[in-house]
Amino acid sequence: MKKLIIACATLAICMSGCQTNPADKAESFNYTVEQFADLQILRYRVPGFEELTLRQKQLVYYLTEAALHGRDILFDQNGKYNLRIRRTLEAIYTAYKGDRTSADFKALELYLKRVWFSNGIHHHYGSEKFVPGFTADFFRQAVLSLDASLLPLAEGQSAEQLLDLLSPVMFDATVMPKRVNQAAGEDLVLTSACNYYDGVTQQEAEDYYNALKDPKDTEPVSYGLNSRLVKKNGKVEEAVWKIDGLYGSAITNIVYWLKKADDVTETPEQRAVINKLIDFYLTGNLKTFDEYAILWLKDLNSRIDFVNGFTESYGDPLGMKGSWESLVNFKDVEATRRTELISANAQWFEDHSPVETRFKKETVKGVSAKVITAAILAGDLYPSTAIGINLPNSNWIRAHYGSKSVTIGNITDAYNKAAHGNGFEQEFVYSQAERDLIDRYGDLTGELHTDLHECLGHGSGKLLPGVDPDALKAYGSTIEEARADLFGLYYVADPKLVELQLLESAEAYKAEYYTYLMNGLMTQLVRIAPGNNVEEAHMRNRQLIARWVFEKGAADRVVELVKKEGKTYVVVNDYARLRTLFGELLAEIQRIKSTGDYEAARDLVERYAVKVDAPLHAEVLERYEKLHLSPYKGFVNPKYEALTNSKGEITDVQVTYTEGYAEQMLRYSKDYSDLPSVNN
Repeated sequence: MKKLIIACATLAICMSGCQTNPADKAESFNYTVEQFADLQILRYRVPGFEELTLRQKQLVYYLTEAALHGRDILFDQNGKYNLRIRRTLEAIYTAYKGDRTSADFKALELYLKRVWFSNGIHHHYGSEKFVPGFTADFFRQAVLSLDASLLPLAEGQSAEQLLDLLSPVMFDATVMPKRVNQAAGEDLVLTSACNYYDGVTQQEAEDYYNALKDPKDTEPVSYGLNSRLVKKNGKVEEAVWKIDGLYGSAITNIVYWLKKADDVTETPEQRAVINKLIDFYLTGNLKTFDEYAILWLKDLNSRIDFVNGFTESYGDPLGMKGSWESLVNFKDVEATRRTELISANAQWFEDHSPVETRFKKETVKGVSAKVITAAILAGDLYPSTAIGINLPNSNWIRAHYGSKSVTIGNITDAYNKAAHGNGFEQEFVYSQAERDLIDRYGDLTGELHTDLHECLGHGSGKLLPGVDPDALKAYGSTIEEARADLFGLYYVADPKLVELQLLESAEAYKAEYYTYLMNGLMTQLVRIAPGNNVEEAHMRNRQLIARWVFEKGAADRVVELVKKEGKTYVVVNDYARLRTLFGELLAEIQRIKSTGDYEAARDLVERYAVKVDAPLHAEVLERYEKLHLSPYKGFVNPKYEALTNSKGEITDVQVTYTEGYAEQMLRYSKDYSDLPSVNN
């Protein structure tokens, strides 16, 4: 499957030991907005925006508008009924005249907040369907009490017919229970609720795309990236997402704002990127998309940068379809010195990797890395976002032209600030010795691991000639994230980082090793409902790594789970041996990736990454609940306002941070709701 490279921001599930900038204290910036269900809503600052030139501010503003107009696309991609459900719920939330203090209404409000957060009715991370806390009878009564003009009715449809359509989807646990199903042995297309396929089976989808591929093509497009695969009159075909195709009304507005951005670009290279992206949206041609990706890679001198389009494929059980996302950002010049130093030494890291020589790149090309300040999050990066991104995903483009990696500095900072002093460390870290390590080095080694994962890990290694990039199928996501994580884990302990003055101590890496294993073996389980398996690719990746090294090092007690005062803790007895084990697993996973060894990928994932230790799971949930923390975090965006003169010319762009969660979601639904409720 296509390379999956977005780092999971929620890896820093409850970071501690953050270092506070004195200026932050003076500003008293409130990072926390609200908390509900298993979610905490945060704010992030956009430091440095005021120092941008007027032209740069205009560019950010236009790109931000382009980003927000893609919101409905992701809702529809995540499920064919999501837009109708969201709009129905919003109509009740804003216009219901009944008892708004009742338990049913409050439960509906909570359900709507979760739908907003997950861009649909399935959990954004676990992908299981939410269970409404209100009754179907209340929902029916509330809908029928509204003026029909407020409801998302199809032509000729009554409110009763809308209810008959939506109620089973919302209330029947057997209807569309998983957005993305990864259970081995099942038809992953038919059992997944995502809206990337219509009327086709997994076998039909795989046969369709296999027939398009030419084994001799050294520059293959990312087949299926921008389309829904449908069966019409017995024939399987693609319905392409483009300006005169599916999602055309939203894409039209995205293109409108991209054209506005084109007028205020910083460099000719940036203008070429925007124009090529517009061409792609107009034609839907995947060759044009590759040309856009190459131009984007080569644009290294613009301060403002962005991602906009069909990008990551975690939402597709077959790992081919790209969910819509956007990130508008600008370079943090000071912080980028760290990532530039890492990328400048990319060849050294590749040459000294513990993988077989035949799987290494002889020449590492075009690796660029920077720390960025996010200006807006959108689509599949909102409200929950990444802390690092490495693009493009195409294997041949990465091999010939390299990759561009970013670490999102202000998002990481917001996570750290919000987690300070939350009690997590005291509850789950074994002793004061480990806490001291984490307090001193945890933030820095966490950032370095992210840098290594994104800047080098995803760009390392190579496929052998003739290997299909999609050979690992549904296991490709987990294997790719494990490969990048292991690369980072192996090298965060390398003396090279001390030599490069990225770390001050050869002992610092132990902080990252401890927190990574604690998360992979124990604490990430707070995100799993009792009785469920691990489904999400990043969680599977972390458990795979942690469980594998735990098992392989058991004879020498490299890593142990020990009891202290009735509680389970992770103890690392041999950090040097642990690094060796990380290297051994990296070598094997790179072999699997390079050779397309599907059977070995399946064996690793199913053996180590999927099953949950039920007693340990129950204990972790009980301990975590007492801390009153949320295992998942997301953000409200800043609000940008363009100030104009009497001629309508923009004289400044102001950014504010006061908008609330529901306030922002309702504004987005009002101002950026471009798609019809039914996208056939």
